[in-house]
Amino acid sequence: MIKVFGHKSPDTDSTGSPIIWAWYLTEVKGTPAKAVLLGEPNTEAAFVLKHWDLEKPEIISDVTADDSCVIVDTNNPAELPPSINEAKVVGIIDHHLLVGGIKTKSPIEITVRPLACTATIMHDLMGEDLARAPRGIKGAMLSCILSDTLEFRSPTTTAHDRAVAEKLAADLGVDIPAFAAELFAAKSDVSAFSDAELLRMDSKEYEIEGKQFRISVLETTAPQVLLDRKASLMASMPGVAQEDGADQVVLFIVDILREEATLLVPNDLVKTLAEKSFGATVTGDTVVLPGVMSRKKQIIPVLKL
Repeated sequence: MIKVFGHKSPDTDSTGSPIIWAWYLTEVKGTPAKAVLLGEPNTEAAFVLKHWDLEKPEIISDVTADDSCVIVDTNNPAELPPSINEAKVVGIIDHHLLVGGIKTKSPIEITVRPLACTATIMHDLMGEDLARAPRGIKGAMLSCILSDTLEFRSPTTTAHDRAVAEKLAADLGVDIPAFAAELFAAKSDVSAFSDAELLRMDSKEYEIEGKQFRISVLETTAPQVLLDRKASLMASMPGVAQEDGADQVVLFIVDILREEATLLVPNDLVKTLAEKSFGATVTGDTVVLPGVMSRKKQIIPVLKL
């Protein structure tokens, strides 16, 4: 049985894509597979599972040398189980930059394409076989694309991502703006989460000029709810950083509707990062970055100290 999983702190793409690919391997390729998660799905991903009547995959903490795995929506060992290089990785499907560090026991199939969403790549790899997919699988695919593209607002969006989403929506009888509004409302409901949980909810670890950063992004249609927690979020950053072996947590609050990010600036290190990376002038404990919506395309590539 092949285990299919995405990154830690699973968002909609890292929850839906394992389900999609496990279905494809099992039902089309005749290779038994099951989707698993590396943590609790976020509120948007949980909404997607309920909306499309999909069973929440089992949550695992590690893999063993006996496990065969397909990795989706990441290729970064820091976002994967601790023993990933002991397992039998048989495939990678991703849309992020290559990080390096994954070791395999034999040649494998790797597909990495410059598209906004892993599910778009899966759509292309499945081809005509997608017609056999049940409604929930197609719904998960549509949800992943709308989430990762922020309903086509993200600069990572390609014409192909949009075309695939529109085709799926037509097939499913889904109104994209209405469904996307439901997705983003679910994503924005963070009332039940602690500050530490929010700082880890959608975060990736990166090294910048010798310092370890946890780069966190919270996408929302209600940014003021998060900004009202600004003081406590910043107060929680040192503890989260220490627990996670990082020098600093950096939090971007992305306003989906206004298409801008607000960066919290708790200290001089983040102030320097903001000014050198974005050319911003920082005068307080926040700075608004117009047009910044994508960690992958607009944040990570420009970060410097």
